[in-house]
Amino acid sequence: PILYSYFRSSCSWRVRIALALKGISYDLVPVNLIKDGGQQFSAEFKALNPMQQVPALKIDGITLSQSLAIINYLEETHPNPRLLPQDPKKRAQVRMIADHIASGIQPLQNLGVLKQMGEKKMEWAQNCIASGFQALEQILQHTAGRYCVGDEVSMADLCLVPQVANAERFKVDMGPYPTITRINKALLELEAFKISHPSRQPDTPAELRA
Repeated sequence: PILYSYFRSSCSWRVRIALALKGISYDLVPVNLIKDGGQQFSAEFKALNPMQQVPALKIDGITLSQSLAIINYLEETHPNPRLLPQDPKKRAQVRMIADHIASGIQPLQNLGVLKQMGEKKMEWAQNCIASGFQALEQILQHTAGRYCVGDEVSMADLCLVPQVANAERFKVDMGPYPTITRINKALLELEAFKISHPSRQPDTPAELRA
């Protein structure tokens, strides 16, 4: 498999965690979203992913984009360890939380949107994340065990950790979100989350390396 990734992309990080958890080795091709006006806009990358976003994964003779679609494919082709619970209610809760982050928070504060916001980008990002986290904190108070849904790592957790990293980067006050903070801390102790961390990628700038 070949993963097209950017060290700081939270969507790429989700997929890196899934690959690490499932023990799938891969080659990484960095796509720098800032350099050269954004390498994702090159004709070569547009041919790979017409949405001009990372991640993209070449695997089993196909090219997939969209992090949750990629994670679902990995789940179906490499079922262990599972990232979706067997219980239908818990499975629905995992998907709900993953979608809440992947559709309801992250796209509102991603690079393309922030470019449009000009000088207000920090304030905009903080507001988008805070309103999403207020809802997420409430949801997690009903679903969480050690992790987002019960005591097993799931696709919801793969979305949570990168989003908390975004919140910290945009200086969001995490005080009002004790459940999110607690789960994030527990997940960051796991090896798959450590090795996939933005500070430990081949394309991480020297000053940001762990």
